[in-house]
Amino acid sequence: MLVKTFGSAVYGVEAIAITIEVNVSNGQGYHIVGLPDNAVKESLQRIEAAIKTNHYEMPRTKIVVNMAPADIKKSGSAFDLPIAVGVLGASEQIEEPERLRDYVIMGELSLDGTVQPIKGALPIAIQARRDGFKGLIVPKVNAREAAMVNQLNVYGVEHLNDVVEFLKEENYLQPLIINTREEFFSNQYEFEFDFSDVKGQENIKRALEIAAAGGHNAILIGPPGAGKTMLAKRLPTILPPLSLHEALETTKIHSVAGKLPENASLISKRPFRSPHHTISDAGLIGGGSIPQPGEISLAHNGVLFLDELPEFKRTVLEVMRQPMEERKVTISRAKVALDFPANFMLIASMNPCPCGFYNHPEKECTCPPGAVQKSLNKISGPLLDRIDLHVEVTPVALSELSNNNVKGENSENIRERVMKAREIQTERYQNSEGIYANAQITSKQLREICVIDTVGETLLKKAMERLNLSARAYDRILKVSRTIADLSFSENIKPEHLAEAIHYRSLDREGWAG
Repeated sequence: MLVKTFGSAVYGVEAIAITIEVNVSNGQGYHIVGLPDNAVKESLQRIEAAIKTNHYEMPRTKIVVNMAPADIKKSGSAFDLPIAVGVLGASEQIEEPERLRDYVIMGELSLDGTVQPIKGALPIAIQARRDGFKGLIVPKVNAREAAMVNQLNVYGVEHLNDVVEFLKEENYLQPLIINTREEFFSNQYEFEFDFSDVKGQENIKRALEIAAAGGHNAILIGPPGAGKTMLAKRLPTILPPLSLHEALETTKIHSVAGKLPENASLISKRPFRSPHHTISDAGLIGGGSIPQPGEISLAHNGVLFLDELPEFKRTVLEVMRQPMEERKVTISRAKVALDFPANFMLIASMNPCPCGFYNHPEKECTCPPGAVQKSLNKISGPLLDRIDLHVEVTPVALSELSNNNVKGENSENIRERVMKAREIQTERYQNSEGIYANAQITSKQLREICVIDTVGETLLKKAMERLNLSARAYDRILKVSRTIADLSFSENIKPEHLAEAIHYRSLDREGWAG
């Protein structure tokens, strides 16, 4: 007897419907066809043990399992459950197997029939709704994640028996219903960190406010213990809250990567990813035989923080250059090319020299001549070209640290200013596809949007000559000054806006490294 069940394969951040045809006929042997990988081929051993353990019969005749479309590689253990249900249906142990056409079924089986969690439940649910299925049956651990998709009945199961009894109508599972919007909006402003915890460092807070307002990349340069990491961790608290569309997009990526916690709901806060400097190329941008998202995709719509930037391998940093421009990364393999979103803000930090005390107001640098430049040379010019703000961080004085009567401005107030600046940019770029902030504008748009007066031109020209700023600094200064003007609700870029933007190009100054 031939029975069809339906599953789903995740490619990139999207899912594709898979039809699983199970035929039990005269003969001997178990066969799986349709480009299965080893995990799928091994599934029949798990399925046989689960079926027998739960007192069903495993047919001793010929079983052929075809997974269509047959030209797409099937990977992972999540096809165990639909194949097992197909075997029971084809061997007439499930009556009315036509009910199977209404559901997408996914789950890994243990030998005792327990259903184990899977990756990518959210894109699978989106695909099931798009293809018009009545419901989705997934492991109970993944049910909340899948139930974010409305207009689809999502059933969480813990055991093979739950599925069989449900299909026999002996067990009436209840679909899980979640008020996604209510949960999402109620958790948006609950942060572990806050800028009010930071004493002093007002100039650094101002720089990060500008970075958040314009979507600019930034690098923090300062001695050990100056507060670079502490400040960077608080950046997501002043970014505009995620929209529902951004949250769904971000959650899909984390779902595919298996990074969502048990009983997860929509990601409501912008992600903050901080990989260690020993990370590989594939770990950062994504990869693998079946491509998986890397750290830059997990930081999509959020912040990627690279602590101690010169310690990262140069090849690892260089692979970021193209994704930073295109805001996506394409992973190509022999038979498949997948796109992963990668629209993130890069925040990096570094010590100015090996000993860490170059330009320190009190301690003397003990590095030999040329050590500062050698440390800086570990970061390529093209990568620095993509970083708009170079911010020098100085240690906080003991008198400020010990003063418990003065609290810094909280994140909520800063976030309000950032959101108002972003609203101005949203209106400005409403007709420019794919551009939402000042950091993303093209060279052509730069000349139209970042217009400066005669006084501003003179100031910028003198700065370029006196500080020996590189040519690449020119566009960056204009973009940052446009953001500063937006924060001031100024229609035009004024000389004071340019002067502040020039201040944030430390590493472009000739002689900065001695």
